[in-house]
Amino acid sequence: MNFKAFKMDGLGNDFVIIDCRSEEINLSKKQVIKICNRDFLGCDQLIIINKSNNADAELIFYNSDGSESYACGNGTRCVAFFIFKETKKSIINLKTKNGFLKSEILDKNLVETVIGKAKTNWRDIPISKNINTKNLNIKIEDNNKNLIIGGTAVNVGNPHVVFFVDNIDSFDLKKIGPMLEKDELFPERCNVTIAKIENKKSINVKVWERGVGLTKACGSAACATAFAGKINGLSENKVKINFKLGSLSISIDAEDYIRMKGPVSEIEDIDIKL
Repeated sequence: MNFKAFKMDGLGNDFVIIDCRSEEINLSKKQVIKICNRDFLGCDQLIIINKSNNADAELIFYNSDGSESYACGNGTRCVAFFIFKETKKSIINLKTKNGFLKSEILDKNLVETVIGKAKTNWRDIPISKNINTKNLNIKIEDNNKNLIIGGTAVNVGNPHVVFFVDNIDSFDLKKIGPMLEKDELFPERCNVTIAKIENKKSINVKVWERGVGLTKACGSAACATAFAGKINGLSENKVKINFKLGSLSISIDAEDYIRMKGPVSEIEDIDIKL
């Protein structure tokens, strides 16, 4: 099987994008995993673009382990830019399993997406039992065996747990991430973020994505962190979430709608041979 595809990224959070609007391409889970494997081609997520009758396109997201994800903030922004380059429309509406997402191309490679409202009810995250989602009382250890107890759970299209700490580099997310991702508390698994409040307008983060692992950036984690910071009184409604390669600007309005703004890469044409 040979077909054309595209590569894009948002702050290093990278994607293989397959446009199936004119030609249907059916991939098995094994083939998705192969494409995402960095020894073959490599990406955090694979995105399928399909036709839609009530949006500019419909998106399907796959994690690098072959599982499907209902939301991907950076991936949505990348596809919005992809369609903008094709249509020259500055407003792009995309359909996902989690609903419709509206994006606007603001400047060269700068894209803002309305993610929607965050959910914090235990059933909506989901969590396996009725507990306080603002403080899950989860214990994690830093590299010096110091114990931190906390964790705020937020769903922004997919489930996240966010820990606010003094030093994000003091925590081994390769160890903590997979343990919490697969904890029985999270029946649909979860994304894990370690966050450090620099000030009320700036937060540094590291992210473990479910079904992927450590990623250089994660749009939904940025949104979840901003909302968790807001409800814990740690950050303002407008905040920069800082990753290794740059920042995403997150704003939360009076009705708790979340907007995410940041850069995306140019589009790279690739050929895939399976």
